[in-house]
Amino acid sequence: MPADRRAPPIALTMGDPAGIGGEISLKAWLNRRSRGGTPFFIVDSPHRLRRLANRLGLEVPVEAISGPAETRAAFGDVLPVLSIGEDVDAELGRPDRSNAAAVIRSIDMAVALAQIGDASALVTNPISKEVLLASGFRHAGHTDYLGELAGGVRPEMMLVCPGLRVVPLTVHLPLRAAINGVRREAIVATGVRLARSLEYDFGIAEPRIAVTGLNPHAGENGTMGREEVDEIAPAIVDLRSRGIDARGPHAADSLFHAEARRRYDAALCMYHDQALIPLKTIDFDRGVNVTIGLPFVRTSPDHGTAFDIAAAGIARESSLLAALDLAGQIAARRRQTIRGG
Repeated sequence: MPADRRAPPIALTMGDPAGIGGEISLKAWLNRRSRGGTPFFIVDSPHRLRRLANRLGLEVPVEAISGPAETRAAFGDVLPVLSIGEDVDAELGRPDRSNAAAVIRSIDMAVALAQIGDASALVTNPISKEVLLASGFRHAGHTDYLGELAGGVRPEMMLVCPGLRVVPLTVHLPLRAAINGVRREAIVATGVRLARSLEYDFGIAEPRIAVTGLNPHAGENGTMGREEVDEIAPAIVDLRSRGIDARGPHAADSLFHAEARRRYDAALCMYHDQALIPLKTIDFDRGVNVTIGLPFVRTSPDHGTAFDIAAAGIARESSLLAALDLAGQIAARRRQTIRGG
């Protein structure tokens, strides 16, 4: 879908300042002419980004803006930055919980702008859950926190790369707890949100959802575990009774090769690694995290803070570019739906 040149800009958050978020943001701006798409501004410290650009030898002129409306006119010549109201002097590669308040402020400001329509979408740079939790943050990560900011909704994490979309039923849980989370009602609720997102965010009129089993060979009719018989298969029946083309349970080990992927539009998986391993194997550099079930658009690169390479200047911006492009496309589809086009 072509970019809507009248659309508000995308808000990009700072992420953890000791990680690679700043570097990939600077490099994403350098790709602005070849990329096209919706312009973006960063909710960050302008002084921090100027120092970082100088350290990395990136010719990126950074300019503070007073509001998102200034982004479009400035974006071709400078990187627009909406200040979080303080300087952040982080040491690359060394996470520091004293930066947690600035990280959260960047998220809060960007979400508020998306909620009032001054930003067409939210793209988040990677954060460190460990750093935030050490500072008293009480959420498991971005997704849970965004759900609270959106009024207490329950969002889901979808991972997208060219050729594959996956949604894990359970996310950042120990495997024992994830198994306990494989419940009929949870599968139905996630399947409904997934079908709705495929239709409205990805333009798929009649989405096909492949549902994985939990156990090897999808349990082999209960001989290798009862979850498929007692929870997953009944949930699929429930989804189909709602008019959703859900099929399975499928053995996960044969669901992700090229021919199999042509038979569905997204896979609903039972736990984190069952979903993320195939996606990151297929296209690690262009994976995007999309949060479904929010009243605003949110995407993120499908990688972490990469503290181990943050000081080296070698981070690749491809996943962030994909996240920016996909955010713009989803936002455009939602606007088109609202207009009735």
